[in-house]
Amino acid sequence: MKRFLAVFITFMLIFTFVSCSDDKKDDREEKKLSYSQSKTEKKEKTKRQPEEVKKDKVFKVGFIFVNDENSTYDKNFMDAALEVQKILGLSDSQVVFKTNIPESIECYEAAADLADQGCDIVFANSYGHEPYILKAAKEFRDVEFCHSSGTMAHTAKLPNFHNAYASIYEGRYLTGVAAGMKLNEMIESGKITADQAKIGYVGAYSYAEVISDYTAFFLGARSICPTATMDVTHTGSWYDEAKEKEAAIELIESGCVLISQYADSMGVPTACENAGVPNVSYNGSTASACPNTFIVSSEIDWTPYYEFAIKAAQAGKKIPYDWCGGIKDGSVKLSNVNKNVAAAGTEKKLKQVKSGLMDGSIPVFDTSTFTVDGRTLDSYMADIDIDSNYVPDTEVIANGYFHECEYRSAPYFDVRIDGINIINESY
Repeated sequence: MKRFLAVFITFMLIFTFVSCSDDKKDDREEKKLSYSQSKTEKKEKTKRQPEEVKKDKVFKVGFIFVNDENSTYDKNFMDAALEVQKILGLSDSQVVFKTNIPESIECYEAAADLADQGCDIVFANSYGHEPYILKAAKEFRDVEFCHSSGTMAHTAKLPNFHNAYASIYEGRYLTGVAAGMKLNEMIESGKITADQAKIGYVGAYSYAEVISDYTAFFLGARSICPTATMDVTHTGSWYDEAKEKEAAIELIESGCVLISQYADSMGVPTACENAGVPNVSYNGSTASACPNTFIVSSEIDWTPYYEFAIKAAQAGKKIPYDWCGGIKDGSVKLSNVNKNVAAAGTEKKLKQVKSGLMDGSIPVFDTSTFTVDGRTLDSYMADIDIDSNYVPDTEVIANGYFHECEYRSAPYFDVRIDGINIINESY
């Protein structure tokens, strides 16, 4: 009996222990399930729908500049960026500037950083930035990348990579007209003879972009002063004040009586002011610094493009691969004419020629107004779809003129015409 009682008591103790263990296990499982449900409910509660995320996200714009505000070229872009910020009511926290970004892998790193900062659209402003911006566009597909003066977008066909430019050759032509007016005044006053009407031009590189601009400028001058010739020298840099100033001085010493430029510093205008030689600058008036020599300046106003592209990105609309603005939409502008230096009647003449450019009656690259090796150019195959082979692929002369920036936004006029003497090349 005692033995039976001991067995019974032992059995009851084991049953009680197992029962308690099961209860604790059930309790732990219940708590675990409750905690898991709580996390899920919390996650679902805080999770927003895609539309809400898009609505709540602060729209940001990034800008990459090859130099800073000391460069007339970059300042022109910066002014446009600040203007569009004002127009669209963007706060300072929505606009990010990156300055002094070279044409190297640093450009990609700057673009990637802007994307990581949450920028929805990024703009870069220098020709050599393009391969690095394209690399960023391939990696950050949800960011729009817009590159000024590039050539690859219409062949790369990435939905988030775009090129833009403007028909600045129209502005260059107009400033050339002002230069021609000044040359004629100098001839009529006896300061120079007709055969001494030699213009000097300081360019950065021997790219089509530079060739197109200085040729348009020269043709504008020639339309007014038929005896005008032009010497062109290149510095091999977009921004080098010492080189640009030195180049201008050399041109003046070689007999150039008026100087213009496709270079970004104040080197050329300063050299002209010091020497008392009339100057047509670029990317904004230099009248305050050079009141005795500045005539007029042309520039691209990037505000219309910035506004267009940013609005499209905000609305989720497609931005074209290539965009080219002109005088008609305010993308090409002239500064005020400095009446203290410009020839009498310059403003009136510029207004007349501008009207002809806008209505198409004055094609800038009218093939009847220039020759190449003594002959009229009646056909020219341009390399529009640039690839590694650099094979010309498109006929660009029709209806008696070279159709610049119509098949692609970036310039492709690289013809060497008679009357322009190249002092040195720089690629």
